[in-house]
Amino acid sequence: MSENKKWFQIKERAAGQKRLMFMFYVYKIFGKKAVNFLTFWVALVTFLSSKSLREYSKTNLSVIFDYCKKNNQSSPAPDFINSFKNVFNYSLTLVDNMEIFSGDYDVNKILFNSENDKNIFYEDIKARKGIFFICSHNGNINVLRMFFKNKDPLKRSDVNVMLSKQQCKVFNSFLKKVYEKGKVKMHNTVSFFPVEEIDIDTSIELKQKLDNGEIAFMAGDRLSSGSANITFTSKFFGKDVEFPVGTFKMAQLMETPVYFIGALKTKNDSYTIYLEKFSAAQSKKESLIKMEKEYVKFIEKLTIIDPLQFYHFYGLFSRIID
Repeated sequence: MSENKKWFQIKERAAGQKRLMFMFYVYKIFGKKAVNFLTFWVALVTFLSSKSLREYSKTNLSVIFDYCKKNNQSSPAPDFINSFKNVFNYSLTLVDNMEIFSGDYDVNKILFNSENDKNIFYEDIKARKGIFFICSHNGNINVLRMFFKNKDPLKRSDVNVMLSKQQCKVFNSFLKKVYEKGKVKMHNTVSFFPVEEIDIDTSIELKQKLDNGEIAFMAGDRLSSGSANITFTSKFFGKDVEFPVGTFKMAQLMETPVYFIGALKTKNDSYTIYLEKFSAAQSKKESLIKMEKEYVKFIEKLTIIDPLQFYHFYGLFSRIID
């Protein structure tokens, strides 16, 4: 058995800065199809050369498949081909991000799954309410950054993103360069907060921002290196899985509307946004527990829609075999 590592203990698998920029220039010169072709071969080589990557994907797909089978639901078989599709889909999000952050992506291809959820959300935005989004590593949450920059009334809201400084240095630096070289017009600003450095001052600053009608994104499905032991355990696809308490406490501290959110890729490079507004309980303790449970159920439903867009290539479940 290999060590069941947390995600922040896994070395970032993104290519080096020079290789990423090379892919970007190929995209700018030859277009998206050319980059997709290169990405297929890069993903294949990476997949074949990394036993742990194959096993992490297979383990996740196995857990999801077994759970769905017991509940009379369909799910891709945890075989070699589907494990590769899982990894390849993740690689394609990089290509989509090139298109998104360079300003070439058509935001009209991003649609809401539910008009009712969309209308509730838009009413909160129009009322200039700050909104705290709890996202996950399903699909590609980056499409929402661009969506919020170009769609009325969303483009009036500045965006705050909490992400890992430690794990994503190469990838986030690359996105910044793509953004600078692109043709995106700034309708709002994006501020980044490293999750490893969040403290009381960060909470105060963020609350002031949300009180002024800004929005914030924070993932609720991964532990950070600074709070690896501050967790709650919940049944996720029938298995006991740890989730970070900090995300939900932060959301509660903001005293603004809280939404669970995800964006899954569909046909023709389109994306579908899934939203669920959280309704608080009477006490703060009850609300926190309720928020945690409902979020886990939300990402479980999101994962069942497309398990091959479930991107957790580490020991989320403890069945990894060496």
